[in-house]
Amino acid sequence: MPLLTSVPIAALPLERFESLIGGKAYLRLMERFARGRDLLGGHAMWHVNSTARGGGVAEMLTSLLAYARGAGIDQRWEVIEGNEPFFAVTKRIHNNLHGAAGDGMPIDDEAREVYESVTRAAGEELANRVVPGDVVLLHDPQTAGMIPVLKRLDVPVVWRCHVGIDAANSITRTAWEFLRGYVRQADAYVFSRKQFVWNELEPDRTVLIAPSIDAYSAKNQELSDSQVAGILAATGLQDSPTRTGDPSFVRMDTSPGRVERRAEADEDRPLRPDDLMVLQVSRWDRLKDPLGVIDGFVRHVLPHSDAHLVYAGPSVEAVADDPEGQSVLGEAKARFAALPRQARERVHLVTLPMTDLEENAVIVNALQRRADVTVQKSIAEGFGLTVAEAMWKGRPVVASRIGGIQDQIEDGRSGRLVDAQDLAAYGRAVVDLLADPDLARAMGRQARHRVRNGFLGTRSLLQYIALFERLVTGQGRPAEVSAPSGYV
Repeated sequence: MPLLTSVPIAALPLERFESLIGGKAYLRLMERFARGRDLLGGHAMWHVNSTARGGGVAEMLTSLLAYARGAGIDQRWEVIEGNEPFFAVTKRIHNNLHGAAGDGMPIDDEAREVYESVTRAAGEELANRVVPGDVVLLHDPQTAGMIPVLKRLDVPVVWRCHVGIDAANSITRTAWEFLRGYVRQADAYVFSRKQFVWNELEPDRTVLIAPSIDAYSAKNQELSDSQVAGILAATGLQDSPTRTGDPSFVRMDTSPGRVERRAEADEDRPLRPDDLMVLQVSRWDRLKDPLGVIDGFVRHVLPHSDAHLVYAGPSVEAVADDPEGQSVLGEAKARFAALPRQARERVHLVTLPMTDLEENAVIVNALQRRADVTVQKSIAEGFGLTVAEAMWKGRPVVASRIGGIQDQIEDGRSGRLVDAQDLAAYGRAVVDLLADPDLARAMGRQARHRVRNGFLGTRSLLQYIALFERLVTGQGRPAEVSAPSGYV
């Protein structure tokens, strides 16, 4: 059975960014792409990760590769198709990299045998398609074991780590040790922030590139109040007695789309249009702390506000590389069922349909625009794209002071940062913003400005092209890669 599945990539025009980032920055973007296109000379850039559905990595690849292809660079995207034991091991590694024990099993010789049986075969499969002059970019722990096989081809290989922890512990270092032998063979390693870089990796090969969002995707495109109301009514998440509203949106290829599938919700009643709403959007993952989000809201927000909590995540059956999703969702449902009736009326656990990924994305968009306050109370977080997404929509965000969230939010200016374990502080911050709409709007304006200046896809595109220019030409060090000053 093939271990790699090709993902179709659209071709999107870079021209749409001109009005968003300004003429000078747009010209720099086009010049950089022209140099990269000439340098590759028709060769391909290969990307490999573990899923095309669900999660920030898949979302970023969908957009970034489409814009690069639209600029004339041959982009390829492959998904590694592991078996159940493989994804159990890689989820364990993922948790360990965040300093968490996960399923508590060791990453020992037996785990390595499971891991290498898939990654070695996947590397050999890709090696049969890669030709001299191509470039390969591998994403996250699931793919690191492919590096030794691909390096035999004498093509540039980059490993991109989207996860990390601010202060490593012994569990984290065990995961580093498991992966380090593969990773050190790459020509460059990309991390989201300096604090995430592992010990004993060569500084000259280390590159920092923060994640980013696509302002024109279904997840982030502008929606009118009528569209927000229509989309939430179509999903069954908000009452619409008059059946007004417009559930339409624009797909990536600019064709019209319409939300038609209903979400599944554990709730005593749907939201009403005038309900205040606090929102967290996350995968069903213990590191996102769904139980803490619920408990903090019930104890510290519900007594001081009429707001409702919506915790929304993807349908767990659709996220192939996360074997823990079903059990975490079950824990959240059990916590909801055990709430007193008065609290249960104000909490909504939502699983969003994943049959149509753009439909799923625009439902999240509508929820974020509907929210009065968004939260991201993660225990560990590599970056937290949902933070940038909500900030782009002008929403005030209350989030944990961890990982890349700290790079996005300026505490007290473009959002609020709280200790990840402090439920009372989380609750107070939410209540303060609900009680002061002027403050919430001011924070939302600053939040959107901050994303525009630092976390749009144009910056990531510039940095990746600069990295591959240096790798292909051998001029300069990967560590010198950066986005030009004033790129937006």
